Amino acid sequence: MEQISLLQSTVPPVEGRLHRSVSILPVIRPERIKAAKTLVEKAVKLRKVFSVQGPYPVIRAALLARGWVERLLPQPVQRTLHCHGDQEEDGDDHDVMSERADESRKAENLDDMYDLTSRLVRNEMTHFYWTTRRDDVDYRSLRHDQMTNHYANAGTFTTKVGLCVNLRNLQWFDTADPDTFFPRCYRLGAEDEKQAFIEDFRRTACTSLLQHVAEINGWRRNGAEEMENVELPFVGPGIIGMALQVCQQFLSALEHSDIDATVETPPMVNEQKWADFLGDYYKVVHEGARIRGSSMFVERCQAMLVRLQMVCPQLDTDGLNNIWIIKPGAKSRGRGIVCMDRLDEIVALVDTDRSMTKECKWVIQKYLERPLLIHGTKFDLRQWFLVTDWNPLTVWFYRECYLRFSTKPYSTKTLDSSVHLCNNSIQKHFQPARDRHPGVPEDNMWSCSQFRAFLRHQGRGEEWDSMVVPGMQQALVRALLTAQDLVEPRKASFELYGADFILGRDLRPWLLEINASPTMGCSTAVTARLCPAVQLDTLRVVLDRRTDPSAYTGGFNLIYKQAAVEVPQYMGLSLLVEGARLRRLRPAHRQTVLSNPPVTIPSDQLSSQEAETAQKPSGQIFPASSFHCLCKEKKKQLSSKSASPKRGHRGTTEVHNTSHVCKSRFSLASEQPLVIQSEPQTKAQRLGVGTNGTSVVPWSLSFSLSSRHGTSGCKRQMKPDHDLHISRSFLRHTAVEPRQRTSSQVVPSLQVPLPALEVFSLRPNIAAGTVANRSPQTCIHKHQLFLCTRR
Repeated sequence: MEQISLLQSTVPPVEGRLHRSVSILPVIRPERIKAAKTLVEKAVKLRKVFSVQGPYPVIRAALLARGWVERLLPQPVQRTLHCHGDQEEDGDDHDVMSERADESRKAENLDDMYDLTSRLVRNEMTHFYWTTRRDDVDYRSLRHDQMTNHYANAGTFTTKVGLCVNLRNLQWFDTADPDTFFPRCYRLGAEDEKQAFIEDFRRTACTSLLQHVAEINGWRRNGAEEMENVELPFVGPGIIGMALQVCQQFLSALEHSDIDATVETPPMVNEQKWADFLGDYYKVVHEGARIRGSSMFVERCQAMLVRLQMVCPQLDTDGLNNIWIIKPGAKSRGRGIVCMDRLDEIVALVDTDRSMTKECKWVIQKYLERPLLIHGTKFDLRQWFLVTDWNPLTVWFYRECYLRFSTKPYSTKTLDSSVHLCNNSIQKHFQPARDRHPGVPEDNMWSCSQFRAFLRHQGRGEEWDSMVVPGMQQALVRALLTAQDLVEPRKASFELYGADFILGRDLRPWLLEINASPTMGCSTAVTARLCPAVQLDTLRVVLDRRTDPSAYTGGFNLIYKQAAVEVPQYMGLSLLVEGARLRRLRPAHRQTVLSNPPVTIPSDQLSSQEAETAQKPSGQIFPASSFHCLCKEKKKQLSSKSASPKRGHRGTTEVHNTSHVCKSRFSLASEQPLVIQSEPQTKAQRLGVGTNGTSVVPWSLSFSLSSRHGTSGCKRQMKPDHDLHISRSFLRHTAVEPRQRTSSQVVPSLQVPLPALEVFSLRPNIAAGTVANRSPQTCIHKHQLFLCTRR
């Protein structure tokens, strides 16, 4: 092969042919190719193929040292939209270009084995992804065993808007108050929250004024009186009275004393009074104006501040200048963040950017005006933590952190970014101020060990373990609990986050924000030591501990693991429908209505079995077949007694074709049971029925009439504009009108509502007199029954 390549390089070009620049590939020895294939086969078998995209040379080198093989990913397309989540400050284009330069230098130092293995696994599946942005990998197409360093929907707590909104739901997950570790925050794009911020700004101006009065007069009593020859403007004492009144109204609202107030109730302070108050407040706080007779209000101001301290955890850190920090929610690395202390300027700034207001991206947060200072300089803390599972929630806390200083001494008289913003991407553009304390490092960073040494020198070394670390851990866990239901709990995923804290004068940590994909650039000596260490320890947790639960995890400590929630086993779709069988509906023109008018039957005409049947309790059900047999038996008795037809006494009623009526009843009911009900004996006695040893058997049937059958055979004719009602009692010397239910059926020919026909009994022997032969005055046709009486 070496001879062939040598011949190709020594053969001169043929005349007349085009000269082409052909890159000469390096000669690869066969034993190197064989070793590369062996390494790739082993890596594929053990599922050790990874892909890294972004400035993470430490991750790449650590995985290669573990026997993994890298599968190169295509270069990402440059995006003009904002990145996913809140990317940390140092992940800008400059660091990406420097990382590409580092990769090219490393590629020169690497031998051909890296290129061979990467080329051999170009068609293999990646088992481990580490990228800067979550969208660099199609998460929907990943298998359950493919690992990645991002969770879906993590922006619910890694964005300024998401953290602001979700922490308000902390009451459903924990008993802690978010105002005890997270500064008050509002979305200026939402109209209701914008109004809430305006009210908060005005109320904070009142509390700041009360603190100013109490502190200024305390300084004067201690001998810090200003020179008398200095001319300063004055404002009236009414500003203090208004501040006390507003604070009292706020406390009353917290105690629900304003429960009787309505929407129509006018506000205590109108807009013009607020404008005048804020104007005087700016003069006192910002310009140094004095308040006439302020010494008379000192005790009242101090008493009100004591009451406010019990309900306002952030009163000590609010300060006097009422400074608020405005953060564009769609930007990162401190870009676009400004500090303001005037309400009209804040509202004007937000209203000028309509696009940001429409998307509710503007976030305004109360600035901590009284933080802990080191040599008169402001600083914040960057703390790493790792989430390896969301169900159950599993959080790892890194024991090391670092401090970031500003380049100028702290002061509330100026709102410059070099004083109030500690992001390294911002401070690296400023030169340290000449009047800054020499104890502050030139690179604006301290390690955790250096800060603990400073606390020990101040006599507060024990407060790091008792106050700072537990406070940061609790704040992080509470923030994650509020977003747990919104983040996709993928089992094979993990993510490393960077949280920013600021300490109060009492060393209480205040959570500012949480960043996804924190910077790993080695910009200073502190980060050059800590950033590689946190990456290596992350691999120990997510890789080594998967196979060995007792593996060494480096600087990560498990601080929270939620109790596992038992999920019921999925048994598939259950389409079983349970219910009761419905009875068949009857036609509308054949409705049968049961009524229970009292009927008297002489006891001597009933057999013992029938008398026993008549005394059964109310609501008992008799089968239709037994009733049909009973009617059939009575028909035989009737035929034997009525050999010669006799006319009964006046008031009796003749019944014809009884058997046909019984059969008609059962065909109408569709063989349903017949309900026998009995009226109370007292009602029968009140109607003059049931005396002399008789029994009350309330059997009755009601049939609706049909328009196709005439009523000419009945003596009682139907009158127009009146309801047709044909009913007669079978009682002797008694005329009782039974209870009845009127049918709602309307006969088209009559155009009047047609009521039901009441039939008291179908037994042939219930009449007092003898039963006559069949008469044409009793009209029976199919299921319709016309019963006419003779007098």
